[in-house]
Amino acid sequence: METANNTNLNGASKGQAALKAQSDVVKVSAQSRSTAVAGAIAGIIRERGRVDVQAIGAGAVNQALKAAAIARTYLLQEGIDIYLLPSFSNVAIEGSERTAVRLTVERRSV
Repeated sequence: METANNTNLNGASKGQAALKAQSDVVKVSAQSRSTAVAGAIAGIIRERGRVDVQAIGAGAVNQALKAAAIARTYLLQEGIDIYLLPSFSNVAIEGSERTAVRLTVERRSV
């Protein structure tokens, strides 16, 4: 399910991430490239200081966590640190309710 206020990063042909819209939620699938998701996370953190990363399923959660770790290394090079707050979220997909893992990523105050 796509909404107007979400960024969806799925594995796309030629190694490019498919960006559907800009916002504060990055949706991650098991096929998402962790480096592409990391770039999106880092960019939103630089711009807004906070982003939510949503993943459903073990593979998607794995990619989301790897992406957050990679984004942290990108941002640390610029003197920016981040932290994660994990939670669960109920999401309606094609008429059924699924449980998603939501990682709130925020800029750490030094």
